[in-house]
Amino acid sequence: MRIGVRLQPRINAIVARASRIGNHPFYETRNFPWIAALEENWETIRAEAANVLQDLSKVPPLAEISPDHRRIAPAGKWRSFFLYGYGYKVDANCDACPQTAALLKKVPGLNSALFSILVPGTHIPAHTGVSKAILTCHLGLQVPREADKCRMRVDTEYTTWTEGKAFVFDDMFNHEVLNDTDDTRIILLVQFRRPMRPLGRLVGGLFIWAVKKSRFVQDARRGVAKWSEQRH
Repeated sequence: MRIGVRLQPRINAIVARASRIGNHPFYETRNFPWIAALEENWETIRAEAANVLQDLSKVPPLAEISPDHRRIAPAGKWRSFFLYGYGYKVDANCDACPQTAALLKKVPGLNSALFSILVPGTHIPAHTGVSKAILTCHLGLQVPREADKCRMRVDTEYTTWTEGKAFVFDDMFNHEVLNDTDDTRIILLVQFRRPMRPLGRLVGGLFIWAVKKSRFVQDARRGVAKWSEQRH
């Protein structure tokens, strides 16, 4: 972990230079053709999410399954139903959402996928991600009625969610999230490899491989497995 933190800025610089789509906070979804299938099938995805999220007490808070997120994950408010985590498939959860899982299989360079839930009054403070080698897609499934009060800042730009629509951003830019409404926000969050030239793919891929083997990911993996066993 310590070595990774020291190397991260240099690796991110290499990845940014090797990016085939530039280095920006947000990206046009047309750069990623597979997103169209998610948007076309968003109601199916939402129905599967609603089925597995009926009892949020059985959906783990991110801070409990990933201790490294405790600084930014308010206790009990940011919950995550993992389908994939750093390439590891959560079989029981994918089996419970078969059509969503089938769509995710078509995502090139899939890293992680989960239903991300923010209950009313949640504030995720400013933070950055793990690597520029990964980009993040959000697909709106359940958006609060006061959509303007449920928003995310990435760098200096703000965005809100729309049901059935997706957007893509680079979480290595400083970002924060606020749900200042009385409603719960639910999205499908998909992390995937950034399109890069060969050097970036090599360097970024090695870094992600090391992160996958780290305590950061392995602790979270054990946490997801524990909650999955309790749920089933």
